[in-house]
Amino acid sequence: MENAPGAKCRQKTILCTGGLGFIGSHTVVQLHKAGFRVAILDNCHNSNPEVLNRLATILDIDETRFKDEIAFHRVDLMDKDSLEKLFAEHKFDQVIHFAGLKSVGESVSTPLFYYSNNLTGTLNLLEVMNKHNCKQLVFSSSATVYKSYDGPVHEGCPLGASNPYGQTKLMTEQFLRDLANSDAQWRISMLRYFNPVGAHASGLIGENPLGPPNNLMPYIQQVGVGQRKSLTIFGDDYDTPDGTGVRDYLHVEDLAAGHLAALSFISKQTEACCTAHNLGTGKGYSVLEMVKAFERHSGREIPYSVGPRRPGDLGCVVADATKAQNELGWKATRTIDDIMRSAWKWQSENPRGYDGTTQWTQ
Repeated sequence: MENAPGAKCRQKTILCTGGLGFIGSHTVVQLHKAGFRVAILDNCHNSNPEVLNRLATILDIDETRFKDEIAFHRVDLMDKDSLEKLFAEHKFDQVIHFAGLKSVGESVSTPLFYYSNNLTGTLNLLEVMNKHNCKQLVFSSSATVYKSYDGPVHEGCPLGASNPYGQTKLMTEQFLRDLANSDAQWRISMLRYFNPVGAHASGLIGENPLGPPNNLMPYIQQVGVGQRKSLTIFGDDYDTPDGTGVRDYLHVEDLAAGHLAALSFISKQTEACCTAHNLGTGKGYSVLEMVKAFERHSGREIPYSVGPRRPGDLGCVVADATKAQNELGWKATRTIDDIMRSAWKWQSENPRGYDGTTQWTQ
């Protein structure tokens, strides 16, 4: 943003929808450290306001400074009037859109709820952004937008989600492409995540599923702290080195850094832009490798049993993140040891989540 000679450079303000969530909270930390002012929008449906206290501790900000530098707005994207009021009262330079329901299983059982929330909420956000001339967006997409594809996945692979959650991501991507085609002022980055894991090195923020987890690592972590008796591995007869499924696990801190790289990328574009980038490591680990790595760092045995394959699961899915490296200047740097070390610190120090009241179904 250009300023007159001698003028004080105004800090950019980044609005993070869903900023109290797992990925959002880690990104907020990095945004603040990079010199941005941050505004968090969250309805706390799948998140916890305690995250705000944890952010203040991590960033060493007192209450007065925190409210000025990281503003929190408890707003639901389905409430368009409140969203309109927020944009009328505050100027946002760029938006990172994390907010949305994200359970694949829940989306299959309640598809209308997912379509209503994820799509309508996003449309409300885009319409209000458009009205207030805030036209730079980083969208939290997902590798679930790809059709079944065994092996390295690049951005040119066929698209076609297999569940309502993935469909909401895929349909939102189409909204965004159509929007950029209709208005040359829009600059949009769509980040397709693979498997976010790990936690902040402080152990103060991490993944905090409210209810049964949707992913492997929270299950392993909960077994590690005694919240679950054992882990079920779905299938051990895949064409992989140990027979269990191989996935691309990305440290959440690397993922957060990818959002800052995407903000910088769209800021530099001089023409309409709506582009997708995979965020992953390009390296896969099997379920058993993840279990053994966690055992090494936690000192806890993770009992497991083997069940049948789940319908639609593939043997090996990893990211080809070459495009992100070439265009965003981003590359994952953290190792599986970094992942497990941080995951264990988070879970062992917060065995029942942020406020100690999270209950999981055994």
